[in-house]
Order: sequence, then structure tokens, then C-alpha cells
Amino acid sequence: MVRVSTIFIAICMVLIAASFGLILYALTGLSIRESALVALATLTCLILYNAISMRIRGRGDVSGQIADLSRGTADLARQVAEYSRRMALIETKLATADHAALGRARSVMSEIGELGIMIKHLAGSVATHDEMLTSATSLAAAHPLTQQPQPQHEPHPGPAETLRATAQPTPAPAEPPPATSTAHSLPDILAAIKGATEANRIDLYLQPIVSLPQRKVRFYEAVSRLRDDNERVFTAGEFINVAEASGLIGQIDYTVLFRCVQVLRRLHVRTKDVGMFCNVSGVTLANPDLFSECIAFLEANRALAPSLVLEFKQSAFRNLGPVEIEHLAALKRLGFQFSIDNIADLKIDGRELADRGVRYIKVPAPLLLDQKEAAASDIHAADLTSLLTRFGIDLIAEKIEGERSVVDLLEYDVRFGQGFLFSAPRPLRPEAAVPTPVAASNHPKAPPPTESTAIAARAAAESRLSGTAALARRIAQS
Repeated sequence: MVRVSTIFIAICMVLIAASFGLILYALTGLSIRESALVALATLTCLILYNAISMRIRGRGDVSGQIADLSRGTADLARQVAEYSRRMALIETKLATADHAALGRARSVMSEIGELGIMIKHLAGSVATHDEMLTSATSLAAAHPLTQQPQPQHEPHPGPAETLRATAQPTPAPAEPPPATSTAHSLPDILAAIKGATEANRIDLYLQPIVSLPQRKVRFYEAVSRLRDDNERVFTAGEFINVAEASGLIGQIDYTVLFRCVQVLRRLHVRTKDVGMFCNVSGVTLANPDLFSECIAFLEANRALAPSLVLEFKQSAFRNLGPVEIEHLAALKRLGFQFSIDNIADLKIDGRELADRGVRYIKVPAPLLLDQKEAAASDIHAADLTSLLTRFGIDLIAEKIEGERSVVDLLEYDVRFGQGFLFSAPRPLRPEAAVPTPVAASNHPKAPPPTESTAIAARAAAESRLSGTAALARRIAQS
């Protein structure tokens, strides 16, 4: 629709052209035809001028509109980018929440699976104990027990002295000990090991590993202890060699490993900055049957791999065979890290250990500070930390018993320390973890059924039932 202003401008241009033609006709004496041509030419010029001016003015308006449109588009793009950022943040939060929920669900499912395995083993143990009790009752009815006086034995040395005497040759004493003393020492230790594994008397002690010089607890090392029927405590140094020789070390390793996982789960409820060191015997690593049980359990708990460190002796690592290497590689693929303890010398190949998955090495503080040992080794103790750090291995100084040792170790750039100076191994509360047997095939053979063994078996079954109930309560709470 034509605007009113345009019509008014057109009328004005026609009037101006007609007026100009009349003026020329009146004043100049031109003919009417000539004056009309001049008026028409004037009208044409006015029309061209108006068209050109309108075109220029329209271009300016279009430019302004394009600029406004560009600014609006830029604002819209900024708003879209802000909405995209907010959506990404919301998706990240939702993914984190889903991951945390999935992790908790997996943890609960793992606990439920472990509970199912425990119940299966418990059912088998109870059935075995019932059979033993039935046979013992029938034997007792057929042959009534008569009390006989116990023979008096002379006191014999403790298991620690006996193991040291068998491990290292010592000069012959002036008077040889009685034959009965040596004859009963190792069997007593073996009987204590069998009784502890059957009656659930394997205790877990924890000793902290602190950072230096802050002395903040970064790890705990799990130390196993055994108790016999008389509640006498056997340290690891007293029973490990006997357990390895008798083939019972697999049951002990699995029980300690199971409890370490339980303790680590409880620690992660409060903080995830603390890890756990768990000792594993080289005999367990070399036995495919024993190791299959351990690796199946570790695979079910591979979420704890960054915080659970499996510790082996230096002698076991130096004598690795094809089976042990394959087992270590399987553990490494699951994400578990290794530690080396019982270091006898400083002849350490950092590259080889790092390739095997070793991330920590424990060296006794007296060995690091021994000048004679430093002179005889391939590398000075002061340079050991920097050498190991290049391969991603941390040095831990253990058996620290004095402040002077800490000062000297700080000069060697030692980052972690362990010893009685910081804390002695402390026993774990009985409700902190529940042990689980390795497998029915790995259980020691039961002794001939008697009334006393049947009663002991029934007591062990009741203790395992109470432990299973405690684990069920913790799963329900989680």
C-alpha cells in the first residue's frame, strides 16, 4: 500500500515542474510545447533525485538493522553457550551421582557374594562337625573315657628360640638340652597353627606407616598373630616358616587377605587417603590351587586395588619362577600394587621391580644407616631414594626405634617410616573383620574324632556363625 507521504511528494514534484514550465513560458517567451518539455525534464530530474535519496536512506536503515541483528545473534549465541555449560555441569553431576550409586551397589553386591561364600563354607563345616560329633558320641558310648594322670614334662624353650636354632647354626651349648624339649617344640607350633586355623584364632594387628617428617598415617600394615588353646600368642616370625613347610600358609594368607579387605572397606567409609599393606607368602604365590582362591577374591574386590598393597619377601622376588611371574602379572592386570620387605642388602634393580608392579620397598633403618653396608652395596643409601623415584617406587624405612634415626633418614630424603617409635602393632577388634576359609580342599585333615575335638568343632562353628551374623548386620547398615 502506497504511503500518504509518497503521494504528497509526487504531487509536489508535479506542481514544481508545472510551475517551472509556466514561468519559462511567461518570462522567456518560449512556446507552450518547449515549456512543457522543460517541465517534463524537471519532473524527471526530481523523480530521479527522490529515488536516489530514498535508496541511500534505505541502505542506511538496512545496515542498522543488520547491525542490530548481528548484536542479537551474538547475545543469543552467548545465552546458548551458557545453557550448554549449565547442561554439561548438570550431566556431570548426574554421572558422578550415578557412578557413586553404582559403586555402592557393587560394594553391597560384593559383600553379599562374600556372605554367600561364607554361608556355603559354614554349612559344609557344620555338616562335618555334626558327623564328627555323632561318631564321637558313638565311640564314647562304646568305650567310656577314663581319666589318666598326665605325665609331667620338663619345661622346654619357646617356639621363637627353637625356630632361630633351626634357621641359623649356633655353637653347641655346654650342656645339650633334653631330647624331649626339641622333640615337642616344632610339633607344638604345628599343632597351634592347625588349631588356630580351625578354631578361628588368627588375629590381625595393624601398625601404621607414616609420612616423614609430618608423621601423618598414610598406610597400615596388617600383621598376623596366632593363639593356641592356652591363649599363647605366636608372632609371624615364629610360625611362618613352619606354616609354609606344612602347607597351611594358604589358609592363613587367605584369612589375613580377607580381613584386610574388610578393614580397608571400613577405613574408606571415613577416608580414602589411607591404604593397607597385606603380606602374602611366596608359597601361596607359587601354588596354583591356593592362588586361584586368592585371585578370585581379589578380582571381586578390584575396586580396592589402588589402596591395597600386596607385600612379598625379597627372597621370594629373587627366586620367581614361571608360575609366580604369571600370577604377579595377573595381579598387576587387576590394578594391584606390590611391596618388597625383608630386604637383606641394597642390591636393587629398580627397573625390573617397576616392570613387575612393585611400587614400595621397605628397607630397615639400621641397614640404610649402616656405613659398612653402604660401602659394600652397589649404591649409597643417600642415592637410593632418587634412584627408586625415577622408576615410580617409594622407599619406606622400617624398624625405626629412635628420633636420631628419623633425623638421619630425612637427610636421605626418605618419605615414609614405620617402627615402634611411631606405634607398635595394635590388635584389631574382633568385630572389625570376619575370616573365611580358603576352600574345602585346602582344609587340613581332621584328627580322629574324639569328644574333645567334637566340642572344639562345635565351638568353632558357633564362633563362625556369630561372625557371619556380624557381617550380615554391617551389610544391612550399608
